Amino acid sequence: MISTIDSLFGVHEKGLIFRSKRAEVLASNMANADTPGYKARDFDFKSVLNQLDGSQTSLRRTNANHVGFDKSPATINLSYRIPNSASLDGNTVDVNAEQARYAQNALDYQTSVRFLNGKISSYLSALRGE
Repeated sequence: MISTIDSLFGVHEKGLIFRSKRAEVLASNMANADTPGYKARDFDFKSVLNQLDGSQTSLRRTNANHVGFDKSPATINLSYRIPNSASLDGNTVDVNAEQARYAQNALDYQTSVRFLNGKISSYLSALRGE
């Protein structure tokens, strides 16, 4: 008998959570492309997935006003992106690069959703005896 959802869907369920969080970070970067002094941030998706060991921890908050994601299964350490070219106002956002990262993240999210849909469909077929 299957004991948990984790054993059914593997890392994809948690991967969707992290892909969603990364989309928020990348969208924030793009929204602040014209903000003087804004520093683009991101996190390494692969390293976050490698941290998953089944323990429940929360995201590290650097300010009391930041929203906490207590249901996240691992810690996300946001890092500042090193810019390819210097900006006079101190902003490190490269809009074209952020859009490309956002698009790739969206494709990866859709891939996980389709994988999960396939798994769910096969489980439903098995339950129906098809």
